[in-house]
Amino acid sequence: MKYKYIIKFAILLSIALTGTTAGAQEYKYEIGGMAGTSMYMGDGNQTNAFLGLEPAGGLVLRRNFNFRWAAKTDLYYGKVSGDTRKFDNVFPNNAHVAFNRNFVSIGGQMEFNFMPYSDKFKYLNTSRLSPYLLAGFGITVAPGEDNTFAGLRFPFGLGLKYKIMNRVNIGLEYTMNRLFGDSFDAPDKSTFNLDNPYYTKSKMMKNQDWYNTLMFSVTWDFGPNDRKCTNL
Repeated sequence: MKYKYIIKFAILLSIALTGTTAGAQEYKYEIGGMAGTSMYMGDGNQTNAFLGLEPAGGLVLRRNFNFRWAAKTDLYYGKVSGDTRKFDNVFPNNAHVAFNRNFVSIGGQMEFNFMPYSDKFKYLNTSRLSPYLLAGFGITVAPGEDNTFAGLRFPFGLGLKYKIMNRVNIGLEYTMNRLFGDSFDAPDKSTFNLDNPYYTKSKMMKNQDWYNTLMFSVTWDFGPNDRKCTNL
């Protein structure tokens, strides 16, 4: 008898976590574009997450599993810049450096919607507006004069999405990208650059570069889910 209550509890828990086990989105996929800004953080900027705003933009494809969960793939182009003279950092021999470079990034993230996201199925307490969290992995490549950067990135952040009409979504997303490398801010191999400026050995959680993005997106839903009932 006790197993019956355990099974019931497991079913109720899964419904709470996913919005509803049967509550699939009306459409499986979204595709669209995004545009915004990218910002560098690293040895040349360790405190200001919104300094040096540069243009960024790209494409986004999302697979909606249900009202709560989605998987996203993004491909975008951006630019970063930095200037150590804007900060109080003291480098060896009082050296200063300024740089800028372009980059391309591709990645995938899982998204969790805080609200069951849809403009239909009101009997399931859905909402047109939902904040969400995201995390995943990706690859960033930044060509340089004689020092091309290529490495993994760990994106995580938060966003807000809104379904303005059937099949059309808009969103605003802020993502922090942790890079596994310390030469993203060193496009050349000059005598002094920001690739390990203090001449210390880089470690997994130290002396690594970052860049952040703030993106506005517009997406279009497609790929209707199969339904047994046609009047939903």
